[in-house]
Amino acid sequence: MRTEMQAALRLRLIVASAIGAVALLGGSASADPQSDRPPQQRQDNRDQGEHRDWGQDRGNDYAYRRGERMGYNDWNNSPVVDYRARHLRRPRQGYEWREHNGRYVMVAIATGLIASVLLNNR
Repeated sequence: MRTEMQAALRLRLIVASAIGAVALLGGSASADPQSDRPPQQRQDNRDQGEHRDWGQDRGNDYAYRRGERMGYNDWNNSPVVDYRARHLRRPRQGYEWREHNGRYVMVAIATGLIASVLLNNR
């Protein structure tokens, strides 16, 4: 009986040691490797205002289609549309209606992804 208790205690000690080692090593592995560098040498993974996820600018003559990505300058130069005044459906969160080339275009604010395009029949 005494050897069974000793074996159980050894097993508990081994398991506790293994858990402790994983906790210690896991914390150091996930630490930020750039945190000890001066701020000027740290890499910044943001797009620096380049709008990489956006599509190519096509100008006012281009008719965008659903699923395409609108160019950032095209999006920026297209006026925001009041969906209530134009009787359009409410855009989902993160999207807004813009008017481009005589069409209402529902565009993702963050990426320029086009969810819907409707003709503007004024």
